[in-house]
Formats: sequence, structure tokens, C-alpha cells
Amino acid sequence: MTTRNRPLSPHLQIYKLPLSAQLSISHRITGVILCGGAVLLTYWLMAATYGPEAFATAQAILGSWIGRLVLLGVVFSLWYHLANGIRHLIWDAGSGLELVQLRTSGLIVVAIAVVLTVATFVAAYAVGG
Repeated sequence: MTTRNRPLSPHLQIYKLPLSAQLSISHRITGVILCGGAVLLTYWLMAATYGPEAFATAQAILGSWIGRLVLLGVVFSLWYHLANGIRHLIWDAGSGLELVQLRTSGLIVVAIAVVLTVATFVAAYAVGG
């Protein structure tokens, strides 16, 4: 058997995924993160029902720097997943399917997610400290 010097198919180390593919993968990842966020929300609510000591523990965990970082990721995931879901609804209506529109709407989705995440944390710190 002889080996031929044929070109290999492009691999992810060579091939750069288009923005729409990156956003599609991100949409799936943020969906998984939101499932984890639902578990955290359930934990926090259950801690509140179990009494002040359990709630103080939950608050200490979620109020730590790592807890706040996780909450930041969950909040970003929420806004990103929502904005990208609306983008998909617009596609389902048959609009925004040209390449330039796909790229522009993708960048808008990311910008909206970032702005709303920052606004959420600014509002949370303004109210709760």
C-alpha cells in the first residue's frame, strides 16, 4: 500500500469558523450554562426556605468573588441566549439571511448581551450594594 501526498482537509487549527458558526456554538453553550443557573437559583430559593442560617450560607457562597463571577456568566448567558433567540425568530420569518445581515445581527447580539449584562450588574449594585 502506498501513501499519497494528498492535502488534508482543513482542521479547526487551520480553518477559522465563520461568525455565525461561532455564535451558534455559543448559543448552545449558553443554554447549558442557563441550566446550571437554574440549579443555582433553585439552591438559593431552597436555602431561603430552610431558614436564616442556610440562606446566609447561600448568600456567602454566591456573594464571594467566584460566586459573583459565576453569576456574571449566568447573566451574560441569559441576555445572549435571549438576544440570539430573537435573532433566530427573525430568521424564521425569512428576514436577515443575507451574509452581511448575518454578520451585523451577530455583532448586535453580542453587543446587546454585553450592554444588558453591564446594566444588570450596575442596577444590582445600585440597589443591593
